[in-house]
Amino acid sequence: MKSAEIRESFLTFFESKGCRRLPSSSLIPDDPSLLLTTAGMVQFKPVFLGIEKRGYTRATTCQKCVRTTDIEIVGHTGRHQTFFEMLGNFSFGDYFKAEIIPWSYEYSTSVLGLDPDRLWFSVYEDDDEAEQIWLSLGIPAERIVRMGAKDNFWSAGPTGPCGPCSELYYDQGPEVGCGLDTCAPGCDCDRFLEYWNLVFMQYDRQEDGTLVPLPKKNIDTGLGLERMAGILQGVNSNYETDILRRMIGEASALCGVAYGASDRTDVSLRILADHSRALAFLIADGVLPSNESRGYVLRRLLRRAVRHGRLLGLTEPFLTRLIGIVVAEMGEAYPELVENRDLVERIVGAEEARFGATLKQGMALLEDEIARVREASASDFPGGVAFTLHDTYGFPVELTAEIAHENGLTLDMDAFEAEMTAQRERGRAGVKDVSWAASGAAYARAGERLHRGAVEFIGYEADEADATVAGIVVDGEPADTISAGQAGEIVLDSTPFYGEQGGQVGDTGAVTSDTANFEVSDTRIPVRGLVSHLGEVTNGSLSVGDRVHASIDVLRRERIRRNHTATHLLHWALRLVLGEHVKQSGSFVSPERLRFDFTHFQAPSQDQLAKVERLVNTKIMEDHAVRAYETSLASAREAGVIALFGEKYGEFVRVLEIGNFSRELCGGTHVGRTSEIGLLKIASEGSVGANLRRIEAVTSFDAMEAVYAEEAVLARAAEALKCRPAEVGEKAEGFVKRLKDAEKSAGAAKRADSSGEADSLAASAVDVGYPLVVARVTAPDAGALRELSDTVRSKIPGAAVVLAAESDGKALLLAAGSDEAVSGGFDAGKVIKAMAPHVGGGGGGKPQMAQAGGHEPAGIDEALAAARATLGA
Repeated sequence: MKSAEIRESFLTFFESKGCRRLPSSSLIPDDPSLLLTTAGMVQFKPVFLGIEKRGYTRATTCQKCVRTTDIEIVGHTGRHQTFFEMLGNFSFGDYFKAEIIPWSYEYSTSVLGLDPDRLWFSVYEDDDEAEQIWLSLGIPAERIVRMGAKDNFWSAGPTGPCGPCSELYYDQGPEVGCGLDTCAPGCDCDRFLEYWNLVFMQYDRQEDGTLVPLPKKNIDTGLGLERMAGILQGVNSNYETDILRRMIGEASALCGVAYGASDRTDVSLRILADHSRALAFLIADGVLPSNESRGYVLRRLLRRAVRHGRLLGLTEPFLTRLIGIVVAEMGEAYPELVENRDLVERIVGAEEARFGATLKQGMALLEDEIARVREASASDFPGGVAFTLHDTYGFPVELTAEIAHENGLTLDMDAFEAEMTAQRERGRAGVKDVSWAASGAAYARAGERLHRGAVEFIGYEADEADATVAGIVVDGEPADTISAGQAGEIVLDSTPFYGEQGGQVGDTGAVTSDTANFEVSDTRIPVRGLVSHLGEVTNGSLSVGDRVHASIDVLRRERIRRNHTATHLLHWALRLVLGEHVKQSGSFVSPERLRFDFTHFQAPSQDQLAKVERLVNTKIMEDHAVRAYETSLASAREAGVIALFGEKYGEFVRVLEIGNFSRELCGGTHVGRTSEIGLLKIASEGSVGANLRRIEAVTSFDAMEAVYAEEAVLARAAEALKCRPAEVGEKAEGFVKRLKDAEKSAGAAKRADSSGEADSLAASAVDVGYPLVVARVTAPDAGALRELSDTVRSKIPGAAVVLAAESDGKALLLAAGSDEAVSGGFDAGKVIKAMAPHVGGGGGGKPQMAQAGGHEPAGIDEALAAARATLGA
């Protein structure tokens, strides 16, 4: 079976067991405690914790995952990868061990056709129940192994959902094993390959390590797609399975090196295949290269791939060719690859070209450092330099160690590891040290009181509504009452308040009852399905169960709506003017302004920005209808609706359509017709990172005020120039031209004066084996002093010049000599070292040229005397 067939067979099988098939979640997790999505259960973590409820209790997915904890090993073994696919099925308080164990055996033997006699199973050391279920299926007792917590107790991290597990193994035969009689599942050899883990998720591990039972017993399983493909395709390495083997074949064709030619080149080929997949999926999910957090992971993978491409002899950019194979092989299962292909390839191409130049700099640094260590007669290559080469220039430490060894040096690995440890700490700093579990109990209690476990948002149609208080949170803890003077959060069963998401800020307003008033300062969505109103009780008190009236600040919402719809018009216009590679990569929509981040590879010209602004305002004035509707994500993609770059979507989505020219997925609030926006004015445009630009703009009354402010500036300029506003540009250009002409005239006069002074200085030269001029002169800055020196030496062939001047209360010193003067014993650096202490300064340079400065200009004459003494003049 090919990988795609295995993927489909798994999802179809569990659909037949009542599981809802769901798409893979983004590699950028909602969980703030995780950097990247590393397992299928990540998107369901709040469900396991009881914080969030869904409209189903059984699910199945094929989850794309990225793990970089073992990145140095990737390529050196047949099992380690940074990107992989995890097939999973989940139960949220529904089926448990009695169902999943027989199902996993049925799928393994009846669907995949695995030989039952080659299957082995492990259970947690005290899990009698799981063992009995396996035995009831006819599994011989000798093929069921009990293991401890290290192997058979699973958790996503130090805290959170966890539980004992049972694993399925495939016996690949004694020929791939260690040969020992004791060989069994859990052995370090490759004979028994673990391919499926059934986790009985029933505990929530606390900070102190205690295990608290979850509200319900759950199931979380993970079957490694690449491992199963290896078993079914009869190969012993994930890299020999169909998808990765095709990528390795493409890499082999590019560099002309056959897979299997040598261990060294095989490592590089495997790295190219693995890292290319990770790059394509990370960028398609909205990760862009940077020097921190997820962007750093992406950049590191790309640079490691480029370096190994160079080791294979690839000197020209090549990664986009491999990206094309990823899209061809996996685009059907993951449509975001197809939608973002152009963008992914352009970002990879730009980053690869940029790094190509960096590699040359890295090699130069490496060679310079080797020369320095040798000159110092040392034997250790500095670990700090090795880390810089690794971190900044993408050099694998193994390569640095190898080159150092070839030059008779030993790499200081202790210092390198110290730097690596510090780097890991910086990487962890990119992950917020928070967890849903912190306020989970408070939100879970509120969720239990909600119809279908979710707050009903009615803010698309209404600005105010009656509702019931479903939950109160004070200082992160659930509360029954909140009183005057207390700040906290209120959850209502229905609300017109929009919770901050998709770049749009949360609403403000008030929640009132007959006896109390709660001023809402912000609205957020702590977990999916819940809307939390943040604020303070100004009088009275509110309790869970109270009937209240919720009303938003309507004027503030109107301004937000105008700005939000304007971002959609801006996105449409930018794609029209700059190209379809432009993708929204973030936004901020507030009442006062909008910020729009987009992918692009160079600064747009002023003409392009003006065209964008005109296009937006044209569509505003044409008064197009703005409408929204809900559909499935699959249907929206088939219809060509634009999904925002890096945004995460559920099974069903909301489409915003403007006229017949703009259709995007968006859950925000918007105007009814474009004319309500009034006017858009771009305030600024600039770079916010590699391949990422940002526009800030204002609309409506704020745009009008911006125009008034510009008119006021123009009026002041016209008054100063004594002309009409329409003539300011022409007048200003005239003034600039006259100013430049005046500067040219002044420069010519200055050069004439300098030439006269140079003649005088040349005439004062003395012979010390070569013509020498030592003098105090007038010069406004160091540049003028150098220019005068050059002029004097041009008048006296073979001369040396030592000059000093006072400028802005400081001393300037300069010594310069021709090759003939240097041959005759002149050393500018030595002269300056003798002079500098007399003016309270320091400096130096080479024999031909040296400069210095000092804060004691009173010592200039003594400095010149020191120069004469040094030169025998």
